[in-house]
Amino acid sequence: MTTTIATRRDITLEAVHRVAWHRSPVRLAGSALARIAACRASFMALIDSDPDLFIYGVTSGYGQNARQRLSPAERKEHARRPPGSAAASFGATLPDRVARAIVLARLANFVEGHAAVTPALAQAVAGLLDGPPLPAIPWQGQGGAGEILSLSYLFEPLAQSFDLAEKETLALINGSPSAAALAADSALAARRRLDLAIPVFALAFEALKTPLEHVASELDDLWGDDGEAHALRALRACLTGVPTEDRRPYQAPVSFRVLPRVLGQAFRAVVEAERAATVSLASVSDNPVYIPPHDGYPLGRVYSTGGYHNAMATPALDGLGHAWAELCLLADRQATKLLDGRYSLLPDQLRVDGAETYFGCLPMALVGYYEEARHAAARTFTPASESGGFGQNDVAPPTFLAWAKEADAGRALVAALATLAVIASQALHVTGRAAPPPLAPFLEEIRAIAVPTTAVVAPGPLLEPLAQHFARRIHDVV
Repeated sequence: MTTTIATRRDITLEAVHRVAWHRSPVRLAGSALARIAACRASFMALIDSDPDLFIYGVTSGYGQNARQRLSPAERKEHARRPPGSAAASFGATLPDRVARAIVLARLANFVEGHAAVTPALAQAVAGLLDGPPLPAIPWQGQGGAGEILSLSYLFEPLAQSFDLAEKETLALINGSPSAAALAADSALAARRRLDLAIPVFALAFEALKTPLEHVASELDDLWGDDGEAHALRALRACLTGVPTEDRRPYQAPVSFRVLPRVLGQAFRAVVEAERAATVSLASVSDNPVYIPPHDGYPLGRVYSTGGYHNAMATPALDGLGHAWAELCLLADRQATKLLDGRYSLLPDQLRVDGAETYFGCLPMALVGYYEEARHAAARTFTPASESGGFGQNDVAPPTFLAWAKEADAGRALVAALATLAVIASQALHVTGRAAPPPLAPFLEEIRAIAVPTTAVVAPGPLLEPLAQHFARRIHDVV
């Protein structure tokens, strides 16, 4: 199905899901193309109307040459320079779905005329989403101001094949579509990761026969937070229909009792990431930015701005990483308690009829995953690029690093969830208990990959396929 973009408000998380994750092509609406053409005409009339007008990168040079004024002849020659010289970074590259999300987010500057490009260039950029895989974009080495290092890789082939005119090179590589795309990619995965964590923790909750009062509905109002109330409701929904008899009559360990509050923080982090992505995707972040004709300015105006520096995405990504590390810790603590009969009241190491099944080393691996998540969740600060930058470029965006760290923390959480899921599955198996009715299909999904065992096994090879399955599920490729 083709996604039609008429205004920048059409560039949403849902659009990223269709276009970037499921490869929907994009079409620019006729109304958008008419607006782009009108703004291009008025922009060209503006720069032709005043030979003294100073517009960065259009009537002036780039970067350290910003104070150099260009003649009309130099202006046209300058415009034809493709952005390849800024493709300076190298190393690990972004997934193709993220590159597609960047192209989609790039259109936010175009569709209402703020980039002042021609309709032909706007359509060419949209057309990249209906063609072969996009160029590889390194996410490492992103220490330049704005996003020109990454966007140069993405748009250089198009620029080489296109007759660029005034402002169009800058319109390709300036702004912050990469930050918007990174925030959107993480937000989409985060919602699915959290949707996976809920049933896994609920299985562990049931395996320990945790008192249901720990998720009582009265707590929704007593705690007074929407995220925590959401977590309580989600856990209760998973535990509908469970037996109320034969549950432990005393409180469960702390890691089970605080679960709704820690999940509540994860819900808050996901909501904030979704908000940051939603705002960023529809944001006009071009520099210089063209303001279309309005009262008193029949040809519009052009402003130099710092719109290309997205200060919203990085804290949102850091918040997700922190949430994943906290949930990794709970998965580690709950798994340890399930394996210890003194706390779980289950057969030691979840043995079946005395068979030598042994899962006692799994908590060691869980500690490793938690440490990976914890280190990845360290706060990300804006780097100063004065030592390696040049001219005006003395501050760099940290978004790429924050995205990579959040992804690392997320991968560690998926490994921890797979481990806890198998331990909870084994606990139900050795006691001959069924899963709560809402979780029965989920338990079948787990056991189709990680079959309960009655023998000594190497648990890592048992768990890795489940973790891979969970990862594919999060990214809609199951």
